Amino acid sequence: MPAVLAAAGVLLVAGCSSGGGGEGLPTPSWAGSTSGSTSAGASASAEAVAPAKGSVKVLRTVAQGLKSPWGLAVLPDGAGLLVSDRDDGTISKVDEKTGKITELGTVSGVAAAGEGGLLGIALSPGFASDHMIYAYFTSASDNRIVRMLWDGGKPAGEQLGAPDTVFKGIPKGFIHNGGRIAFGPDGMLYAGTGESGRRGLAQDRKSLGGKILRLTPEGDPAPGNPFPGSPVYTYGHRNVQGLAWDDKQRLFASEFGQDTWDELNAVKPGGDYGWPNAEGRSSDPKYVNPIAEWHTDDASPSGIAYVNGVIWMAGLKGQRLWRIPLKGTTAAAAPQAFLTGEYGRLRTVVAAGGDKVWLVTSNTDGRGKPKAGDDRILELQVT
Repeated sequence: MPAVLAAAGVLLVAGCSSGGGGEGLPTPSWAGSTSGSTSAGASASAEAVAPAKGSVKVLRTVAQGLKSPWGLAVLPDGAGLLVSDRDDGTISKVDEKTGKITELGTVSGVAAAGEGGLLGIALSPGFASDHMIYAYFTSASDNRIVRMLWDGGKPAGEQLGAPDTVFKGIPKGFIHNGGRIAFGPDGMLYAGTGESGRRGLAQDRKSLGGKILRLTPEGDPAPGNPFPGSPVYTYGHRNVQGLAWDDKQRLFASEFGQDTWDELNAVKPGGDYGWPNAEGRSSDPKYVNPIAEWHTDDASPSGIAYVNGVIWMAGLKGQRLWRIPLKGTTAAAAPQAFLTGEYGRLRTVVAAGGDKVWLVTSNTDGRGKPKAGDDRILELQVT
């Protein structure tokens, strides 16, 4: 698959010294160090560097005919994929070998409107024994996180138990609801939220809007959070919809800009990422700068995945898959774009093991130009 090299609409910001820039990020406290005193040069020198250029090969369409797909969770041992339907509020299982789609059930309480609805899903860290599915959704009053028991022995459409609310009170809006959830290598639950169109919430550390949250599986503020007693892990975000960890347990996040710059950020616990006072890179040292940024027409990023030293980032408005090679917590080379315009809007990308990823399209979300049976899950080989 030929690569389309990043052009003028993309800015690589690795290696710049002003404004924090993600350099010398401290190891999270749960990983054993809080000093954060290692210089960017010293830490980077010990890091492997991903190749500057890579490739993408579409292996197959796993399933198609999906409606407003949003979140994707990979079942263990090749047992299939779970996908959430934003607008209908359902979760379905996809047989990754045959493409058969089986609806598990409807998540009660979902009030879909605009960009809100049933968004991210994640499996409990103890899924093998507890069979719990976590979901982030927009209700009539807020955005919240719930968990549900999945009983695969029941008939299709009746397999989801009643949702147990784990965390609530995240601001909702017609736009900017965030929605990505993921369990980190520390066993804690991370959630990307949006500022719901109310820009000032992002800088208000008492608000849950425009944040990355870090919670226990039961929904309490996680031990070691940067602000004691608070679920807030980072703030100053506009709309976070991508979360992924590298092989050294460092977190990266993608974020929608407004009119100028979308961002990929290396996540610094307690960091202020600038919105609404800064969009993209800033010269103000109190804000953490992105490691790469894109004009919004080229990206509008949602999900991200880490594979072999590279962040893969799905673009909605940009209708392309971005490859960002890493050297530690900086970008090692200019991003590359793949699949430009070939599959329309791209929502979610998830590591599939080895050199493969799952990619979910998003043409039936009200902003695409869908064709019959358009939205699909693809299996890609990436380098």
